[in-house]
Amino acid sequence: MKKFKTLLSVKLSLITLYLSLTFPIVFITNDNLKLLSIICFVLGLIFTFGISNDYVLTDENRISLKTNFIATLFGKKSWEIFWKDIKQVKSFPTSQGSNVYYLITTKESFLIPQRLEKFKEFKKILFEKINFKDIDFDYISPLWTYKLLIVFSSFIFVGEIYMFLLKS
Repeated sequence: MKKFKTLLSVKLSLITLYLSLTFPIVFITNDNLKLLSIICFVLGLIFTFGISNDYVLTDENRISLKTNFIATLFGKKSWEIFWKDIKQVKSFPTSQGSNVYYLITTKESFLIPQRLEKFKEFKKILFEKINFKDIDFDYISPLWTYKLLIVFSSFIFVGEIYMFLLKS
């Protein structure tokens, strides 16, 4: 059985963006709402961490996407497909100019995760098992975009902390 986790850069980009956008709220909130803002901040951080911890499992017979309780609460469900049940792989364009891909069975369609660690190994297993030679895909967006978002969000976050320390 092989496990493919969500890319660390994707997780970090979501978390640093969340921190840079919400951290100042705790400090600018009215004293009457300070506790509520701290609770909401922590819950949001837990939520952000939770939705970024999906992973894919593959073995000889199946492929499955595993999500956690938090992601399930917000509508992202785990799924499992037997390799033999996959009838087609279908591509759909995104509004950003790339493509997403779905595994099509006779009953449902399932989005192929495209933000995974060890992505080349994942693709190799996928293509060996489904035997569709005419489709190739890569990450849904270039990896440098996630890294750039981490850098910008981190600069904003550090700048906010610096400004609050200067103000104190």
